[in-house]
Amino acid sequence: MSFLLSHVAQVAAADGQSLQMPVLFDAAERLPKPDLATLPRLRFLATVDFPPFSFVDQAGKLTGFHVDLVREICAVLAVEPKCQIQSMPFNDIANALESGGGEAAIAGNAVTAELRQRFAFSRPYTLIPARFVQNLKVHLQGNAAEALKGRTVGVVQGTSHERMLTAFFASVKPARFASQEEMLEAVKAGTVDAAFSDGLRLPFWVASGASNGCCALFDGPYLSQQFLGEGLSMMVRKDAPVVAPALNYALAELSRNGRLQEIYLRYFPNGLF
Repeated sequence: MSFLLSHVAQVAAADGQSLQMPVLFDAAERLPKPDLATLPRLRFLATVDFPPFSFVDQAGKLTGFHVDLVREICAVLAVEPKCQIQSMPFNDIANALESGGGEAAIAGNAVTAELRQRFAFSRPYTLIPARFVQNLKVHLQGNAAEALKGRTVGVVQGTSHERMLTAFFASVKPARFASQEEMLEAVKAGTVDAAFSDGLRLPFWVASGASNGCCALFDGPYLSQQFLGEGLSMMVRKDAPVVAPALNYALAELSRNGRLQEIYLRYFPNGLF
Protein backbone atom coordinates (compact mmCIF):
# COMPACT_ATOMS: atom_id res chain seq x y z
CA MET A 1 0.00 0.00 0.00
CA SER A 2 2.35 2.70 -1.22
CA PHE A 3 0.38 5.59 -2.66
CA LEU A 4 -0.34 9.32 -2.59
CA LEU A 5 -3.61 10.49 -1.05
CA SER A 6 -3.69 13.99 -2.55
CA HIS A 7 -6.65 13.31 -4.85
CA VAL A 8 -8.61 11.70 -2.02
CA ALA A 9 -8.00 14.77 0.16
CA GLN A 10 -9.12 17.16 -2.57
CA VAL A 11 -12.33 15.20 -3.18
CA ALA A 12 -13.01 15.05 0.55
CA ALA A 13 -12.53 18.80 0.92
CA ALA A 14 -14.95 19.43 -1.95
CA ASP A 15 -17.54 17.28 -0.22
CA GLY A 16 -17.01 19.03 3.13
CA GLN A 17 -15.49 15.89 4.61
CA SER A 18 -11.87 17.03 4.97
CA LEU A 19 -11.86 16.29 8.71
CA GLN A 20 -12.83 12.64 8.23
CA MET A 21 -10.20 10.08 9.11
CA PRO A 22 -9.64 7.27 6.58
CA VAL A 23 -11.93 4.30 7.09
CA LEU A 24 -9.66 1.34 7.83
CA PHE A 25 -12.39 -1.20 8.58
CA ASP A 26 -14.93 -2.56 6.11
CA ALA A 27 -18.39 -1.67 7.40
CA ALA A 28 -19.71 -4.97 6.03
CA GLU A 29 -17.09 -7.06 7.82
CA ARG A 30 -18.30 -8.74 10.99
CA LEU A 31 -15.48 -9.91 13.25
CA PRO A 32 -16.23 -12.49 15.94
CA LYS A 33 -16.24 -11.17 19.49
CA PRO A 34 -13.64 -13.12 21.49
CA ASP A 35 -14.51 -14.46 24.92
CA LEU A 36 -12.37 -12.63 27.50
CA ALA A 37 -13.91 -14.33 30.54
CA THR A 38 -10.66 -16.09 31.43
CA LEU A 39 -8.50 -12.99 30.94
CA PRO A 40 -7.75 -11.70 34.47
CA ARG A 41 -6.70 -8.19 33.38
CA LEU A 42 -6.41 -6.08 30.26
CA ARG A 43 -3.52 -3.69 30.89
CA PHE A 44 -2.49 -1.10 28.31
CA LEU A 45 0.95 0.51 28.40
CA ALA A 46 1.21 4.11 27.20
CA THR A 47 3.62 7.04 27.33
CA VAL A 48 3.20 10.46 28.94
CA ASP A 49 5.02 12.43 26.24
CA PHE A 50 3.13 11.69 23.01
CA PRO A 51 0.58 14.52 22.72
CA PRO A 52 -2.17 14.55 21.72
CA PHE A 53 -2.23 10.76 21.92
CA SER A 54 -1.16 10.46 25.55
CA PHE A 55 0.05 13.17 27.90
CA VAL A 56 -0.36 14.46 31.44
CA ASP A 57 -2.83 17.33 31.73
CA GLN A 58 -2.66 20.30 34.10
CA ALA A 59 -4.31 18.27 36.84
CA GLY A 60 -1.61 15.59 36.57
CA LYS A 61 -3.99 13.14 34.92
CA LEU A 62 -3.07 10.96 31.96
CA THR A 63 -5.25 11.93 29.03
CA GLY A 64 -5.31 11.99 25.24
CA PHE A 65 -6.59 10.18 22.18
CA HIS A 66 -5.10 6.85 23.28
CA VAL A 67 -6.57 7.10 26.77
CA ASP A 68 -10.06 7.79 25.44
CA LEU A 69 -9.67 5.04 22.84
CA VAL A 70 -8.75 2.51 25.54
CA ARG A 71 -11.88 3.46 27.51
CA GLU A 72 -14.06 2.94 24.44
CA ILE A 73 -12.39 -0.39 23.61
CA CYS A 74 -12.96 -1.65 27.14
CA ALA A 75 -16.61 -0.55 27.00
CA VAL A 76 -17.20 -2.37 23.71
CA LEU A 77 -15.60 -5.51 25.13
CA ALA A 78 -17.56 -5.10 28.40
CA VAL A 79 -14.41 -5.56 30.47
CA GLU A 80 -14.17 -2.14 32.18
CA PRO A 81 -13.42 -3.63 35.64
CA LYS A 82 -10.45 -5.48 34.14
CA CYS A 83 -9.07 -2.53 32.19
CA GLN A 84 -6.04 -0.55 33.29
CA ILE A 85 -3.75 1.93 31.57
CA GLN A 86 -0.23 2.48 32.84
CA SER A 87 2.25 5.11 31.70
CA MET A 88 6.00 4.66 31.37
CA PRO A 89 8.92 5.90 29.23
CA PHE A 90 8.59 4.88 25.61
CA ASN A 91 11.92 3.01 25.59
CA ASP A 92 10.73 0.75 28.43
CA ILE A 93 7.45 -0.31 26.86
CA ALA A 94 8.56 -3.23 24.66
CA ASN A 95 10.51 -4.95 27.44
CA ALA A 96 7.76 -4.31 29.99
CA LEU A 97 5.17 -5.82 27.66
CA GLU A 98 7.35 -8.82 26.83
CA SER A 99 8.04 -9.52 30.50
CA GLY A 100 4.32 -9.58 31.35
CA GLY A 101 3.87 -6.02 32.60
CA GLY A 102 0.84 -5.54 30.37
CA GLU A 103 -1.25 -7.21 27.69
CA ALA A 104 -1.06 -4.46 25.06
CA ALA A 105 0.89 -1.29 24.31
CA ILE A 106 -0.74 1.76 22.77
CA ALA A 107 2.24 4.06 22.33
CA GLY A 108 2.84 4.61 18.63
CA ASN A 109 5.32 1.77 18.23
CA ALA A 110 6.28 1.41 14.57
CA VAL A 111 5.51 -2.03 13.18
CA THR A 112 8.88 -3.48 12.24
CA ALA A 113 10.07 -6.95 11.24
CA GLU A 114 12.00 -7.20 14.52
CA LEU A 115 8.96 -6.32 16.64
CA ARG A 116 6.77 -8.74 14.69
CA GLN A 117 9.10 -11.51 15.85
CA ARG A 118 8.41 -10.54 19.46
CA PHE A 119 4.80 -9.31 19.44
CA ALA A 120 1.44 -9.51 17.74
CA PHE A 121 -0.25 -6.33 16.49
CA SER A 122 -3.79 -5.13 16.16
CA ARG A 123 -5.01 -3.73 12.90
CA PRO A 124 -4.12 -0.05 12.40
CA TYR A 125 -6.60 2.39 13.92
CA THR A 126 -5.28 5.52 12.20
CA LEU A 127 -2.66 6.64 9.71
CA ILE A 128 -0.18 9.49 10.02
CA PRO A 129 0.29 11.24 6.69
CA ALA A 130 3.03 13.53 5.43
CA ARG A 131 2.20 17.12 4.54
CA PHE A 132 3.65 20.21 2.92
CA VAL A 133 3.59 23.55 4.70
CA GLN A 134 4.24 26.73 2.73
CA ASN A 135 5.22 30.27 3.63
CA LEU A 136 2.22 32.44 2.77
CA LYS A 137 4.46 35.10 1.20
CA VAL A 138 5.33 32.60 -1.52
CA HIS A 139 2.80 32.87 -4.34
CA LEU A 140 2.31 29.43 -5.84
CA GLN A 141 0.58 28.86 -9.16
CA GLY A 142 -2.06 26.28 -8.32
CA ASN A 143 -2.91 24.29 -5.22
CA ALA A 144 -1.21 20.98 -6.05
CA ALA A 145 2.34 19.86 -5.40
CA GLU A 146 3.30 20.58 -9.02
CA ALA A 147 3.30 24.25 -8.02
CA LEU A 148 6.43 23.56 -5.95
CA LYS A 149 8.45 22.56 -9.02
CA GLY A 150 11.86 24.20 -8.79
CA ARG A 151 11.07 25.57 -5.33
CA THR A 152 13.22 25.04 -2.25
CA VAL A 153 11.53 22.64 0.17
CA GLY A 154 12.87 21.99 3.66
CA VAL A 155 13.08 18.48 5.05
CA VAL A 156 14.77 16.90 8.05
CA GLN A 157 17.84 14.98 6.97
CA GLY A 158 17.94 11.23 7.44
CA THR A 159 14.18 10.82 7.91
CA SER A 160 11.55 8.85 6.06
CA HIS A 161 10.14 12.20 4.93
CA GLU A 162 13.42 13.02 3.21
CA ARG A 163 13.35 9.70 1.37
CA MET A 164 9.67 10.16 0.47
CA LEU A 165 10.24 13.71 -0.80
CA THR A 166 13.10 12.54 -3.01
CA ALA A 167 11.11 9.60 -4.38
CA PHE A 168 7.78 11.31 -5.05
CA PHE A 169 8.72 14.94 -5.71
CA ALA A 170 11.88 14.90 -7.77
CA SER A 171 11.20 18.36 -9.24
CA VAL A 172 11.63 20.24 -5.93
CA LYS A 173 14.95 21.39 -4.50
CA PRO A 174 15.42 19.75 -1.08
CA ALA A 175 16.99 21.85 1.67
CA ARG A 176 18.10 19.48 4.42
CA PHE A 177 18.01 20.43 8.09
CA ALA A 178 19.32 18.75 11.22
CA SER A 179 16.07 19.12 13.16
CA GLN A 180 12.36 19.82 12.82
CA GLU A 181 12.78 23.07 14.75
CA GLU A 182 15.45 24.39 12.38
CA MET A 183 13.35 23.46 9.37
CA LEU A 184 10.21 25.20 10.68
CA GLU A 185 12.17 28.34 11.56
CA ALA A 186 13.47 28.39 7.98
CA VAL A 187 9.93 28.19 6.59
CA LYS A 188 8.80 30.91 8.97
CA ALA A 189 11.71 33.16 7.94
CA GLY A 190 11.16 32.48 4.25
CA THR A 191 14.60 30.91 3.85
CA VAL A 192 12.79 28.03 2.17
CA ASP A 193 9.50 28.23 0.29
CA ALA A 194 7.94 25.21 1.94
CA ALA A 195 8.70 22.15 4.05
CA PHE A 196 7.70 18.50 3.98
CA SER A 197 7.22 16.66 7.23
CA ASP A 198 5.00 14.87 9.72
CA GLY A 199 1.31 15.55 9.14
CA LEU A 200 0.70 15.06 12.85
CA ARG A 201 2.81 17.96 14.11
CA LEU A 202 2.56 20.39 11.20
CA PRO A 203 -1.15 21.29 11.68
CA PHE A 204 -0.53 22.05 15.37
CA TRP A 205 2.48 24.21 14.53
CA VAL A 206 0.58 26.14 11.84
CA ALA A 207 -2.26 26.84 14.28
CA SER A 208 0.05 27.76 17.18
CA GLY A 209 1.64 31.04 18.14
CA ALA A 210 5.04 29.60 17.22
CA SER A 211 4.28 30.01 13.52
CA ASN A 212 3.08 33.61 14.01
CA GLY A 213 0.58 33.11 11.18
CA CYS A 214 3.38 32.75 8.64
CA CYS A 215 2.34 29.57 6.98
CA ALA A 216 -0.37 27.19 5.86
CA LEU A 217 -0.68 23.54 4.96
CA PHE A 218 -0.42 22.96 1.23
CA ASP A 219 -1.81 20.05 -0.82
CA GLY A 220 -1.87 16.48 0.43
CA PRO A 221 -2.14 14.62 2.67
CA TYR A 222 0.24 11.93 1.44
CA LEU A 223 0.45 8.32 2.57
CA SER A 224 3.01 5.66 1.78
CA GLN A 225 3.40 2.37 3.58
CA GLN A 226 6.88 2.06 2.11
CA PHE A 227 8.08 5.26 3.76
CA LEU A 228 5.62 5.96 6.59
CA GLY A 229 4.75 2.45 7.74
CA GLU A 230 1.44 0.69 8.27
CA GLY A 231 -0.12 3.24 10.64
CA LEU A 232 -0.68 3.25 14.39
CA SER A 233 -1.45 -0.15 15.86
CA MET A 234 -1.50 -1.69 19.31
CA MET A 235 1.34 -4.06 20.18
CA VAL A 236 0.24 -7.22 21.99
CA ARG A 237 1.99 -10.00 23.90
CA LYS A 238 2.16 -13.17 21.85
CA ASP A 239 1.31 -15.33 24.84
CA ALA A 240 -2.08 -13.58 25.11
CA PRO A 241 -3.52 -14.73 21.77
CA VAL A 242 -7.09 -13.64 22.53
CA VAL A 243 -6.14 -9.97 22.98
CA ALA A 244 -5.31 -8.92 19.40
CA PRO A 245 -8.58 -10.37 17.95
CA ALA A 246 -10.49 -8.67 20.76
CA LEU A 247 -8.88 -5.31 19.98
CA ASN A 248 -9.65 -5.75 16.28
CA TYR A 249 -13.27 -6.51 17.09
CA ALA A 250 -13.55 -3.41 19.29
CA LEU A 251 -11.85 -1.16 16.73
CA ALA A 252 -14.16 -2.39 13.98
CA GLU A 253 -17.21 -1.66 16.16
CA LEU A 254 -15.93 1.82 17.03
CA SER A 255 -15.27 2.54 13.38
CA ARG A 256 -18.73 1.36 12.39
CA ASN A 257 -20.65 3.27 15.09
CA GLY A 258 -18.71 6.52 14.61
CA ARG A 259 -17.08 6.64 18.03
CA LEU A 260 -13.58 6.36 16.57
CA GLN A 261 -14.27 9.42 14.42
CA GLU A 262 -15.63 11.31 17.45
CA ILE A 263 -12.46 10.68 19.45
CA TYR A 264 -10.35 11.67 16.44
CA LEU A 265 -12.12 15.03 16.10
CA ARG A 266 -11.82 15.62 19.85
CA TYR A 267 -8.03 15.66 19.62
CA PHE A 268 -7.54 16.64 15.98
CA PRO A 269 -10.15 19.38 15.45
CA ASN A 270 -8.27 20.63 12.39
CA GLY A 271 -7.94 17.13 10.99
CA LEU A 272 -4.94 15.18 9.74
CA PHE A 273 -6.47 14.48 6.32
